This record gives sequence, C-alpha cells and structure tokens, in this order.
Amino acid sequence: MEMLESVAAGAGLSPLGSLGPMLVGVVILLIVVKLLSMPFKLVWNGICGAVLLWVMNLLGALVGLTIKITVVNALIAGFFGIPGALAVLAYELLVK
Repeated sequence: MEMLESVAAGAGLSPLGSLGPMLVGVVILLIVVKLLSMPFKLVWNGICGAVLLWVMNLLGALVGLTIKITVVNALIAGFFGIPGALAVLAYELLVK
C-alpha cells in the first residue's frame, strides 16, 4: 500500500493535482459529443422541416398552393423553424 501511495505522490496525483487533467478530459469529451451530435440534429431538423412543409402543402391545397419539398427547403424550414417555412413559402410565391 505504501508503494502505491509513494508512486501516486511521485507522479503528482494528489486529489487536488488530478483535478486539472480530469477537467480537461471532461471538456474534450463534451466537445467530441457536441461535434458528433451536430449531424443528427441537422437530420432531425430536416425531418421536422419536411413535416412542416407537408402540413403547409395540406393546408395550401385548399387554396391551390403547393410547395415542392426538397432537401434544401426541408433543411431551411427545419433549421429556422416557422420563419424558415414562411421564407420558403414566400420564395415559392414571389420568385417562382
């Protein structure tokens, strides 16, 4: 037991001395998780945007207005939410 304590003391691994490397490890882990979760969030937002555009198509069909649902339109609507869907609608009405 004394040997382990002397090795830990020699390596600077006292309870307070190991706090710095542990915090650095936690920060690196958080950054990696954030970077890996970003594509999944983008896909989820795209799906939500496509559903929102689909609902707009259902309601717009009553008055003869349809929106072509593309990947770009779905991502715009998903990323920006309702303002993005309204921007896609405005683009369809004013530009095309």
